[in-house]
Amino acid sequence: MSVHINAKPGEIAESVLLPGDPMRAKWIAETFFEEPVLYNDVRGMLGYTGTYKGKRVSVQGTGMGVPSSLIYCHELINDYGCTKLIRVGSAGSYQKEVKLRDIVIAMAASSTNGINNSRFLNADYSPTASFELFRKAVLYATQHQIPIKAGNILTSDEFYEDEFDSYKHWAAYGVLAVEMETSGLYTIAAKYNVDALTILTISDSLVTKERINSSDRESSFETMIELALGII
Repeated sequence: MSVHINAKPGEIAESVLLPGDPMRAKWIAETFFEEPVLYNDVRGMLGYTGTYKGKRVSVQGTGMGVPSSLIYCHELINDYGCTKLIRVGSAGSYQKEVKLRDIVIAMAASSTNGINNSRFLNADYSPTASFELFRKAVLYATQHQIPIKAGNILTSDEFYEDEFDSYKHWAAYGVLAVEMETSGLYTIAAKYNVDALTILTISDSLVTKERINSSDRESSFETMIELALGII
C-alpha cells in the first residue's frame, strides 16, 4: 500500500485513466469495465480495476489541481508500476471554434502553476504529451471518425479568476482550452520516463459563456472515454 492508495501490489493495471472526479471514476468503471473491482477508497478518491475488450485497465480519481493529482500520479508510477497515464477530464474553451462537447487532445500544457519553478530556476520547462499515446489517439480518432482538436492548453491554478477576460491573452497565442492538472501530469511522466496523455471534453466556453449542465456531463463524456480506452 502507498500513503494515499490502499491497493495491494498487482491490483492496479499498468494503464490507468485519471479523471479528477472520483465519482466519474466510479461511472467509468461501472459503464465501461467488465467485472470492475474497487481497490481504493482512501479519502473517497475511488479507484477501480477491470477489463475492457479483454485488456486489463484501471481508473483512479485524482482530485482537482496539480498538487492533488501529482500525489496520485507519483504513487501510481512509483508504488504500483503504472506506465500509461491518461487524464480524461473537462475543460473550458478559449477559442470560438472549440465548441461544447468537442474533444481536445493536449499536445502541450502551458501553466500558471508554480510546480516547475523550483526545478528549473530562471528557465521555462515545456510539459508535453507522450508522442506514442498522442499518435495512437489521432490514429484511433481518424479510424473511428471521431472529430478531435489538438494543441496547446492551459493548466491553471485558479478556477475563479479575478479578471475574467485574462483568458484572451492565452487565446491570442493559440491556447485552445483551460483545465487544472495536465502540466503536472506531463512533467511527472517525463521525470519517471512513462507515457502520459490528456484527453478533454469541452464542458463550457469562456468565449460564448455556454456550459453543459452537471446532469448532462456524463453522457457527453462517453466518446472521450471510448477514445482513451481505445488507445490502451
